[in-house]
Amino acid sequence: MIDARGISKSYQRGVPVLDDVTLSLRRGEMVALIGASGSGKSTLIRTIAGLTPIDGSSSGKGGTIEMMGKPIQRNGRLNTSRALRARIGVIFQQFNLVPRLSLLTNVCFGLLGRLPIVRGTLGQFNDADKRVAMQALARVGIAEHALKRANELSGGQQQRAAIARSLVQGAELLIADEPIASLDPASSRRVMDLLADMNRKDGLTVFVSLHQVEYALKYCPRTIALKAGKVAYDGPSSALTPAFLNQLYGAESEELFLSPFEQPSHDAPKNGAGELPAAVAAVQHAIEIERISA
Repeated sequence: MIDARGISKSYQRGVPVLDDVTLSLRRGEMVALIGASGSGKSTLIRTIAGLTPIDGSSSGKGGTIEMMGKPIQRNGRLNTSRALRARIGVIFQQFNLVPRLSLLTNVCFGLLGRLPIVRGTLGQFNDADKRVAMQALARVGIAEHALKRANELSGGQQQRAAIARSLVQGAELLIADEPIASLDPASSRRVMDLLADMNRKDGLTVFVSLHQVEYALKYCPRTIALKAGKVAYDGPSSALTPAFLNQLYGAESEELFLSPFEQPSHDAPKNGAGELPAAVAAVQHAIEIERISA
């Protein structure tokens, strides 16, 4: 799915944030990215998503990032192809919803990469688009809030809306940059359950940056650990014992563990499937209300 080779990034000359990083993601994997603060996690996420250019080389032999053989970026040059970018969904810690617009409209924005440019630019979503968005909201368990403004919802609900937006986008790769960092434990578990469900049932490849090792152990069979901009470990998450992490990060390893009251539960993940029929039955009603409100 992803093949990244020799990628480096510096914001200040001589101070690399990423230093010759090479990694690959196979289709259908759910992989965690961990590291202490300042290790380069967010920058790596953004470079793979094609949001931040990697450093180029005057010789033209700089790093490359490819998705299924097609370049996302090469030697510091980004690929701006709409078709390629539509295959990559990105979820951020900040949710990135439009506060004054309804949840339904925010989720419809995930369709922009697949709509004609004029209709997408004007935000003209038809009934079929809204049905797709309602299906996604039902999948993440918040269909009943479809007509509420985004800023009326809790942080956990807003993050689930961001996941729904990626669902309607039809992404094949979902990249999440610390999606649970600002959420309470219950909301964190629900968001991670949703990501795991999409990985398991839809075959979606998930690459998620986490600041908490416990979530990597529970949800991700494989973990990549960054240290000072380099890949320090890439292998089974089961190897991430406190002793191993202490050896890897020293005193910084303490920030990678949750306090006892924040520990993720070991309940079976919920996929929200039971909420789907009722939500689908309400789709037409929601569309009518949205039209009247507009």
